[in-house]
Amino acid sequence: MDPGSRLSHTAILDLYADYRSDLGVSFEAAFEDRFGMPAPEALNMGHRLTIVATELDPATERILEYLNSFGVPANAVSFRYYADGDARYLARSWLLDESRTAPATTGKAAAREPWNGRDWYASFGADTVRSWKDARTYGFISAGGGSWFTRTLQRLPVGAQVFAYIPGEGYVGVGEVTGPATPFVDARIKFEGVDHKMSELELEGTYLHHGDDSNSNLTEYVVPVRWIRTRDRDKGVKRPGMFANQNSACKLRNSATLEVLNQEFGLGATD
Repeated sequence: MDPGSRLSHTAILDLYADYRSDLGVSFEAAFEDRFGMPAPEALNMGHRLTIVATELDPATERILEYLNSFGVPANAVSFRYYADGDARYLARSWLLDESRTAPATTGKAAAREPWNGRDWYASFGADTVRSWKDARTYGFISAGGGSWFTRTLQRLPVGAQVFAYIPGEGYVGVGEVTGPATPFVDARIKFEGVDHKMSELELEGTYLHHGDDSNSNLTEYVVPVRWIRTRDRDKGVKRPGMFANQNSACKLRNSATLEVLNQEFGLGATD
């Protein structure tokens, strides 16, 4: 087996550091600059072989059929250029129907960076439902509007260090989770040393979703956080290549992102 197929996520980052140290930027930033999209969280998980050719013969088709029968995702594509008056067209044609090709194989390597057992990412969708000013003042993060959003938030363990990210604006806070996720109507917040029912506080956000009175899956869940550092929304930490995710919460493994966050929020080095 090619040794490259067994490279871990960390080994790939080390190779980049060895050969492209002249760029002076992280692998994630260089990837996004080159391909116009964020680097995947997991590297070297699967591969797909695509042959681009001007002509394809029957022998090539037989070889590709053979490879796919053994689970190797392989196909061939050709392009044709057409002109019709002032109009120009580029037509693409696959040799095999993509639905017939094998799915990308899953690598057996440790394809993600190791987790330090402490740091988490949380997406805070600041809008009319929830307010960053509220979260920053009273010490919490929240998510709701569907079980997909609350499921991951409820996994945040007490004692975790969590970095709050507002989509499109960047990282705006880091703090320690001090309690489990609780539905908004039951949530209690300790503010200025006094325990309060959250719904009785002076809030900008509604923390209610249309229809959640009859559908508990839409309920907003609140996680209390003791903030260590916070920022205004317009001063969020956002750089090319930094980790971001649609999940409401997930483990933060990306070492390049953690390095920037530790520096920007004045924290110690990651483990």
